[in-house]
Amino acid sequence: MTVINIRLTMMTDDVKKFVAIVSRYPYDIDLRSGRYVVDAKSLLGIFSIDLSKPITMTIYSDSCDDLLKEIKPYIIQEEPAES
Repeated sequence: MTVINIRLTMMTDDVKKFVAIVSRYPYDIDLRSGRYVVDAKSLLGIFSIDLSKPITMTIYSDSCDDLLKEIKPYIIQEEPAES
């Protein structure tokens, strides 16, 4: 299982593009916003959550490097901890 944080915009084309990418992969992928969890392959599901905040994405596969490369523009980069 792989867990990352992503950001999606409210723009329909942005969400459609994201869903098209994740739908090509055979494993289950969930998006969590607060206490709500939706299928990442569902347009309606995604529009039912709060897209103004970062979203936690859970990929139920350990070999998902191809997917991570494709969704790189959506991934929120972690800030390095200050020493």
